[in-house]
Amino acid sequence: MRVSLPGRARVLLAAALLSAGAAVVAAAPAAAAAPCAEVDVVVARGTAEPGRLGLIVGDPVFAAIQRRADDTTLTSHAVEYPASVSPTSPTAGNRALVQHVTDQAGACPGQRFVLVGYSQGANVVGNSLGISSQGASVGGPVVATIPAAIQPRVAAVLVFGYPLRKLGRGITGVYAERTLDICATGDVVCDPRGTSVLAHLSYTADAGRAADFAVGRL
Repeated sequence: MRVSLPGRARVLLAAALLSAGAAVVAAAPAAAAAPCAEVDVVVARGTAEPGRLGLIVGDPVFAAIQRRADDTTLTSHAVEYPASVSPTSPTAGNRALVQHVTDQAGACPGQRFVLVGYSQGANVVGNSLGISSQGASVGGPVVATIPAAIQPRVAAVLVFGYPLRKLGRGITGVYAERTLDICATGDVVCDPRGTSVLAHLSYTADAGRAADFAVGRL
């Protein structure tokens, strides 16, 4: 059974999604944390999504990873980008994510990464892996990719409500086996036949499943 948001939050987020004509969701600040934890969880939130890392996906997924990886030091980072319906928003997120991971990898040679993206944020993550989201809802071209030398340090990729799925595409190549791509049945944003806004808001229910996948690859 999928868990829904409280009524008022659900209505507000649904309105944001419909007005965007795509993904759901306001800027969240980057988390302050020790610079060289064993694992850095990097989250790109959905369009206008509230919350520190993202109310629907980022916050609950990071909390679930913390509970399951209590013997691993963790930091979290919210990708700093507009998360708006502007055509330049996914491009800005793509650049910001790659820059953060590249900087962290240089500063912390042993650090590994879990990349998390929801809705437009999934496009940001995919683009950063070299999978163009151009043509998808709130998508754009690839403008930066995680350097090949850092690729083995990306332990897991978690994407939810990925707009590219609406076009019958997803993450392929070297990251495919490290990726968990969750699209709720009927989701208007990722399911090719989907029409449900509420399905697109349901991914909090998948936080535990996603955390299990990520921790199993650390």
